[in-house]
Amino acid sequence: MFAVSFLKISSILLSIVGVLFSIPLGFAIYNGESQVYLSFIIPMLVSFVFVLAVNIPTRHKKITMNTRQTFLIVALSWVVVSIMGSIPLYCSKSIPRFVDALFESVSGFSTTGSTVLSEIETLPVSINMWRCLTHWIGGMGIVTLTVALMPLLGVGGFQLIKAETTGPEKGKVTARITTTAKILWLIYLGFTAAETVALKIAGMTFTDALAHSFATLGTGGFSTRNNSIGAYNSVSIDIIIMLFMFLSGINFSLYFYVITRKFRDIGTNSEFKAYLIIVFSLIAAVTFSLKGFYGDVGKSLRYSSFQVVSLMTTTGFSTADFMQWPAATQFLLFATFFLGGCSGSTSGGVKVIRWLVLGKQVQNETRKMLHPHGVFGIRLNGRPGRKDIVFNVAAFMVVYFGLVAITTFVGCLGNLDVWSSFTGALSMVGNIGPGYALLGPTENFGFLPDFVKYWYSFAMLAGRLELYTMIIYFLPVYWEK
Repeated sequence: MFAVSFLKISSILLSIVGVLFSIPLGFAIYNGESQVYLSFIIPMLVSFVFVLAVNIPTRHKKITMNTRQTFLIVALSWVVVSIMGSIPLYCSKSIPRFVDALFESVSGFSTTGSTVLSEIETLPVSINMWRCLTHWIGGMGIVTLTVALMPLLGVGGFQLIKAETTGPEKGKVTARITTTAKILWLIYLGFTAAETVALKIAGMTFTDALAHSFATLGTGGFSTRNNSIGAYNSVSIDIIIMLFMFLSGINFSLYFYVITRKFRDIGTNSEFKAYLIIVFSLIAAVTFSLKGFYGDVGKSLRYSSFQVVSLMTTTGFSTADFMQWPAATQFLLFATFFLGGCSGSTSGGVKVIRWLVLGKQVQNETRKMLHPHGVFGIRLNGRPGRKDIVFNVAAFMVVYFGLVAITTFVGCLGNLDVWSSFTGALSMVGNIGPGYALLGPTENFGFLPDFVKYWYSFAMLAGRLELYTMIIYFLPVYWEK
């Protein structure tokens, strides 16, 4: 039954991606890019044939899965979709080597935004649109989209979404998981439309506005320009993209509370308050450290706020090369590599909530030293938190930084220096995009050996799926009966 369930879910996922191929295909037709037509049409037709071949003979069989199978289905689904996403890049010869096309596709769907390309502006418009669209699909989650569109996954749908959603605590904003998924995607669509209109008004072409909206809302960072957002040299564009990056770093459930006028739930949300404090504190600190570099507070604020929000939300857009900034400023930006946005957002990274939990536990341990017989708990959102959440977060941190250490070693095996390897590993596992030194914001990942690219692709997927969904199969406990 597992094979049937996996094939049915995979076929549905591939058919959804196949339908979404029509967006870049439409741009290819409009721009007369006939050389890429078949690169989209063939995988689109194959996906439709596959869904028919799988679902017609199994139409009377229900999708059933246990917890183990749920993790495996989600992991394999992301791998399958990433491979399919690489087909237009590879077949159009925009990226002539398969390993590079796969890396670019995984980087897109995982919303990392690291690229193997040095000349982005020479790509067909449709290919650039597809690159940015992969961010948008992966940001909210391909499985979440499937659950939203396919009510038949209501049974087991919540388990699927839990295996894909970010953050230590996962719940529903409505009683039905399919309704929850639909609401989150509608909010996502609304933000995308609003940013596209705003960027068009600010001076971007419609194509660039839509592409950058896809990349912003997915907190991915792919751009249609070689110099990213800095190529536009526009204060209004900087502000619009920075605003939507900031909004994308917030738990999307809070927007549902805005719609339903549950403002108290927003005001008492511990992670949201911590997110605000961290972002604005870092902006102030980086602005102060850049005052001497730019000689102007306004200019320093403009560039510092954009880079802080971009890295904090793991988007990776840039308006300046921060590798040229003072060492103190680089250190402050480096701190964002360890943070990430809020749980339930499209951001990658560790997530603010986990650091908040650890900070509260440190406070409790200090109190226990002063009051050995006291009983102290953690309060989140104005209520007592789950008793096991500290252990959950601690275990995640061990696995997270363990994977960062292994990925750093793999980078060193690929002849990267330790600093480039370490920041690159943080970028891959945290889905951030740029690293430092050889992997800085103006560099690309194309020069890396193939085995490093394959490992980085695994690390990006593991980071996007919050580690366990990708690495649990390497643990003996998964295979125990």
